[in-house]
Amino acid sequence: MDIQIATLCDFASDYNGKLVISGTFDTLAARAVPVVHPSCALALRFCFMQEDAGKHKLSINIINEDGEPLDPKNMPIEPEFEVKLPQNVPFLTRNMVMNLQGLKFPDTGIYSIDIGCDGELMMRLPLRVVKVTQGPDGKNQMA
Repeated sequence: MDIQIATLCDFASDYNGKLVISGTFDTLAARAVPVVHPSCALALRFCFMQEDAGKHKLSINIINEDGEPLDPKNMPIEPEFEVKLPQNVPFLTRNMVMNLQGLKFPDTGIYSIDIGCDGELMMRLPLRVVKVTQGPDGKNQMA
């Protein structure tokens, strides 16, 4: 099993097997903390081989720099799925879009979106939360 694409973005959709991604990002900038991001999506594209056939458990967890979940009541998110490949098909790709609403980041710093399967970490996406101030020239500056 391979993750071909994993990104945090403004919007994503699966359109007849094609993964449509808009506005990928790795930094949230805000004037004050806590930062609440109203809506975004985690877009994933998996590639499965014949040896991946069977049941699996995905794990998605957003953590802070200390490894603590952003939302312990609701994370990790752990959907189960089954991979079935027809015979004589060498690989199969599937897209997954997870819409995330009202993510609340209590402070600035580096967060991570951990993506795992069957108890093994497969990918870690970094997400930076920064505070922005207005400089003397009237332009925004990262604090």
